[in-house]
Amino acid sequence: MLKKNKGRIAKLINDSLRPIETIYHYLKGTLSSVKKKAPHVFEEIESVFKSHLISIETGRRLQTNMDFDKFSDVITERIVKKLPNIDERAINKIVKDKSLNSFLDMLTRGLGSSIVEEVDYTKIKKEKLFKRILIANRGEIALRVIRACRELGIETVQVYTKQDAKSLAVRFSDKSVRLGNDAKAYLDMNKIIKIAQKLKVDAIHPGYGFLAENAEFAKLCKKNKIKFIGPSYEAISAMGDKINAKNIIKKAGVDVLGGMNKLIADIKEGKEIAKKVGFPVIIKAAAGGGGKGMRIVERDDDFQESFNACQIEAEAAFNDNRVFIEKYIVEPKHIEFQILADDKGNVIHLGERDCSIQRRHQKLLEEAPSPVLDDDLRKRMGNAALRVASAIRYEGAGTVEFLLDKKGNFYFMEMNTRIQVEHGITEMITGIDLVKEQIKVAAGAELAYKQEDINIDKWAIECRINAECPWDGFCPSTGTVTNYLPPGGPGIRVCSSCHQGQEINPHYDSLLAKLICGGKTREEAIERTKRALDEFIIEGVDTTIPFHKTVLSNNAFLKGDIDTSFIEKNEIMEQLKREYKQKKKVLTKDEKAIVITTAVSEYLKKKNRFNDKNSAWVQTARQEAVMNE
Repeated sequence: MLKKNKGRIAKLINDSLRPIETIYHYLKGTLSSVKKKAPHVFEEIESVFKSHLISIETGRRLQTNMDFDKFSDVITERIVKKLPNIDERAINKIVKDKSLNSFLDMLTRGLGSSIVEEVDYTKIKKEKLFKRILIANRGEIALRVIRACRELGIETVQVYTKQDAKSLAVRFSDKSVRLGNDAKAYLDMNKIIKIAQKLKVDAIHPGYGFLAENAEFAKLCKKNKIKFIGPSYEAISAMGDKINAKNIIKKAGVDVLGGMNKLIADIKEGKEIAKKVGFPVIIKAAAGGGGKGMRIVERDDDFQESFNACQIEAEAAFNDNRVFIEKYIVEPKHIEFQILADDKGNVIHLGERDCSIQRRHQKLLEEAPSPVLDDDLRKRMGNAALRVASAIRYEGAGTVEFLLDKKGNFYFMEMNTRIQVEHGITEMITGIDLVKEQIKVAAGAELAYKQEDINIDKWAIECRINAECPWDGFCPSTGTVTNYLPPGGPGIRVCSSCHQGQEINPHYDSLLAKLICGGKTREEAIERTKRALDEFIIEGVDTTIPFHKTVLSNNAFLKGDIDTSFIEKNEIMEQLKREYKQKKKVLTKDEKAIVITTAVSEYLKKKNRFNDKNSAWVQTARQEAVMNE
């Protein structure tokens, strides 16, 4: 790779190493810090320069006809390949950097490379970045955006509701403004725009959920000359209407699921279409996404109940009860591709994520890459995802989702026109900060990489840690987090806004944290995830940690034999219930006494009738509790 840059480097060496004696001694002085920290590296550099680069003769300059190929090989073999943090792509980037004025600058930059270097997939001048961004979301994703903005030097404005007043996002943002009293406030488009105008923000980041895929909100932002950090409202609208999306995708040459590309007017028409398509079918919300407003129907007798339930759920979730019918694929794999595109028409994908571990169409565990794709299938699916994004002139970060059947056929399912919950595993295996790239693209950045430049050689797994009881049908668990201790160590990342003392209420999503673990191989990623789950301590509410432990220990999962029916086929829920019954703790006499006296104590404190910690009443109550056991 260095050989391609012969002329440039030769000129830089000539310009920077004259006169010979002065530069040689200067070089030794400049690299003195390297000599102290890594003497073996210094010795190699000194040896290379003495024996292969220059011949020290007073008054003579470096010859332009030097054996450059030999010099390049020596540099690569004796120095570059001995530094584990430098790869050929990094070398090429350093060599092409016009801000480096000499070979010495290049060498210094190379030696200072980070072992885990974040990759910039876009290029933009700092003065073109936004000055202030409003975050129209909450929880983990709001905190994630704040961190990205801080690293980019962008001020943040966090809107919040009464329940989120003490959240980490409010604490760490530069400014915060109360939006309302409940979750509905995060959907108040006009109020959010007014706050943005008052505080003179340049852009609004919608996160995921709430207004992230609302075309009207994106249009309202544009009308008020505030940049919506996401695709255009036309692209959101095109993919938001599932019937329209299917027609666009078919024209782009991508297969879609069989069915009728029209809305269902009533139950009678729906039954007729279902019979033509052939059972099983799936009824879907036309404005849906995220697994909501979907019902699988296996026989004609169940159609009416499923149709009504789907319409009710669609109306509640999207304020739109329109539905349509598709052929249902039995036991498919759910594969999605991460897209990144600029406003110049450039688009790349950053590999796939396997989201097949799910319950009622809700994702629970994801991994990247997928254990079931070979190179040929990955390439074909990736190219299809690029055609989808190009067909609607997509801009920003997005996800194209497919269903993969047992024969290796894949079908477009939907496109999420936003940052995904599970974007972190793609960041783990590529080194890219997707949120920062999303912000830079919105500010006008151009992609700096082409598809052929993307190389993935790592593995990552994400576990969604929710405040739910997995042994009781994943029912929500509410209360106060009394202890929160996330795991650490190599290859471990926790994305969360959870903290000790946080109130978990039923008004918002149950997600507490995203545990992301990476490794060189799938096996290493699995072992790290197991270790991290064992270390993860969350007390005060029930969580899905036991569920993830059960999945990661399952033989089918370890073999990569997964699909959307994994939980049912492997009886994961039944196993969890058995384990819960076995581990259910029986309180000792002392523990029961403490529980009773503590409860009585707290009750009397509220009544303002109890102030003496050594009250004889409490002692008597404790004694009676023990004796009555």
